[in-house]
Amino acid sequence: MGDVTLAGIAPDLWKALLETALMVVVSMAAALVLGLPTGFLLFLTRRGMLIENRPLNILGGLAVNFVRSLPFVILLILVLPLSKAVTGRTTGPVAASVPLAIASVAFFARLVEGSLAEVGSGVLEAARALGADNWLIISQVLLPEALPGLMRGYTITAISLIGYSAMAGVVGGGGIGFLAINYGYYRYETGVMFITVIVLILLVEATQWSGDWAAKRFEHRE
Repeated sequence: MGDVTLAGIAPDLWKALLETALMVVVSMAAALVLGLPTGFLLFLTRRGMLIENRPLNILGGLAVNFVRSLPFVILLILVLPLSKAVTGRTTGPVAASVPLAIASVAFFARLVEGSLAEVGSGVLEAARALGADNWLIISQVLLPEALPGLMRGYTITAISLIGYSAMAGVVGGGGIGFLAINYGYYRYETGVMFITVIVLILLVEATQWSGDWAAKRFEHRE
């Protein structure tokens, strides 16, 4: 075991934390901007829903399932050409943000669909009976009713991305995973591995607590 202290590893740890934060923030933004509407689309195009469209629902579901079925390490390798085209490089946190964003969109989309499916059908029927149009039902009924579940799904997505970002370090993506592999594994610095594990646990706990707190703030059901 190497003689490693928190003070000694602090500069590298801080850099790794910033890189992890960059990857997670970019991916979470993609999940919100693309995953949220994709999840709504998957739900709304179901049979009997507001904009029923069976072919579109099947195609969207297949695309989401394809991404979700791939182990993240395989996805990292598959999208290397896309990462190169978008960021100009295949290593580093910015390049790793591309596969992370793709994974986050597919992952969150399914969680959004599931949260919307939990909204009681009676609520939608009542809104329809009152003459509300589709946009009004989506914005004033579906979204408020499903908001706590959506926030919990967003939290789950964030926690998953923290783990994915650590895996990205294995292939040169940077971040805490890269620090753990390069120093903790290749240099046999067990202390570094221990510190990075503790940091990841703290990040996950803080994210979970924040997500639960936010969801409870918007919880309005008995």
